[in-house]
Amino acid sequence: MNEKRYLAFSDYLKGRFGCKVYKISIDAGFTCPNRDGSLGEGGCIYCNNQGFSPNTRRERAPIGEQVRKGAEFMRARYKAEKFLAYFQAFTNTYAPVETLERAYSEALACDDVVGLSVGTRPDCVPDEVLDLLASIGDGRETWIELGLQSAHDSTLERINRRHNVASFVDAAQRALKRGNLKICGHIILGLPGETREMMLDSARLLSDLGVNGVKIHLLHILKDTPLAEAHARGEIPIFRFEDYVSLVCDYLELLAPGIVIQRLTADGPSDLLIAPAWAMEKKRTIDAIEKDLLKRDTRQGARAYLPPQAAAKE
Repeated sequence: MNEKRYLAFSDYLKGRFGCKVYKISIDAGFTCPNRDGSLGEGGCIYCNNQGFSPNTRRERAPIGEQVRKGAEFMRARYKAEKFLAYFQAFTNTYAPVETLERAYSEALACDDVVGLSVGTRPDCVPDEVLDLLASIGDGRETWIELGLQSAHDSTLERINRRHNVASFVDAAQRALKRGNLKICGHIILGLPGETREMMLDSARLLSDLGVNGVKIHLLHILKDTPLAEAHARGEIPIFRFEDYVSLVCDYLELLAPGIVIQRLTADGPSDLLIAPAWAMEKKRTIDAIEKDLLKRDTRQGARAYLPPQAAAKE
């Protein structure tokens, strides 16, 4: 009865390495072209990186020190044995290749680090960066986490992403051709202006592309963002708990069964989170999703590859 009805990242990693593998979050000091003026200065309308990347809330230490301290903490608290170095804050391929190579190499040099996970934008992965990652990560677990957020260009424009869906498709396809790079697509459920069916479209897109993983984020409102201002004006509808749980189950049904689920919801620091309040209850949300899948007697991939009309009738 406790069997997960989706392919959880923790289970995938345990199957590969024979033990639980923990991510160590790294702030390497990079910025973002949507913040430094190259594309824009305000960033995405929901972006408060202190809410997404805990390391940005304290003084930045050298990368090796961040990894070692993170590993020490997780060994003591969870008896962890192996780790992924997770370059999380901002856009972690947005720098000269030589700078990136130094950063990635410093993280990989730490004890028991078995691979990299690099968060970035699809418009910031030129071929020379993919070649670097394919080379430096050869024989290791190497993930590129690409922010898609929505399968609709109109939504991407509305949230000020400043890239389109085609750039995600191009980046994912070029990365997957390397053979030893894995792609995790980030999507957000609940973006302004999207219908339920529009939100589900990214499950079909990611499945068709053959990506290796997905992070499903709940749209939550953080302080000091344009999204918070729009929410204060009453312009941003917020998911009820039950509706979000139901939608994630629908999403999983449409997602190809071999795609690793790295995340099912999103939370934020209590001092930054405006809404929804239940976003703080991460375990409750995951438990409810798993119970709903069991109640439906369904699982990830149950409706994958069906045409949209047929899937809607299931």
